[in-house]
Amino acid sequence: MKILSIDTSNYPLGVALIEENKVIGEYITNIKKNHSVRAMPAIQQLLKDCDTEPKELTKIVVANGPGSYTGVRIGVTLAKTLAWSLNIPLIPVSSLATLASSGRNFNGYIAPIFDARRGQVYTGLYKFDGDQLIQEVEDCNILLEEWARKLKDYDQDILFIGNDVSIHEQVIKEVLGDKAKLAPFVSHNPRPSELAYIGAGLEETSAHEVLPNYIRLAEAEVKWLESQKIKDR
Repeated sequence: MKILSIDTSNYPLGVALIEENKVIGEYITNIKKNHSVRAMPAIQQLLKDCDTEPKELTKIVVANGPGSYTGVRIGVTLAKTLAWSLNIPLIPVSSLATLASSGRNFNGYIAPIFDARRGQVYTGLYKFDGDQLIQEVEDCNILLEEWARKLKDYDQDILFIGNDVSIHEQVIKEVLGDKAKLAPFVSHNPRPSELAYIGAGLEETSAHEVLPNYIRLAEAEVKWLESQKIKDR
């Protein structure tokens, strides 16, 4: 069984190929370049380097958000197209769960962080039970300071992980003190091999069932809805 995973939900671009209990190949970059231009060539190169034909793939796993609206759309659209054309299952996985998986050796809670601007973050709370990632709090969009206050009630240390943790580091430490642990920078990029690993253990779905998970509406959509309410008055 060969599984291809795709993550373009944030700045890092990641694709990986796993087979049974082996990571065959993995490609990650963290640069501000257009995923729409780079994602498909990255997949093609990975498959070529791993001597794998698309027809050999048995399923595709995609990080379906939250994150960058454009990035999430690109990844989900690409994954749906590939899965549909190859007639194989497509498995959606939370982008935050993928990031949290990089903290699998931490003894405590794991809070993955994606910045959502204006003091807000996309986050959730996870913990490992052996080798299994358990979700303690559903993924959400929340003010970082409010999130940190909520986490004060938990009885174990909390690992904050993600490239955007540095943006909120001061508030995190002010609210949580020594309970807050910051992951080393080498753990901040979501690993597409972890994404594939999570997806391998989930129930299979079809390409048509998979949708982006933005958690909140884009600002333009919010403004449009507000304008419609005004018109209806």
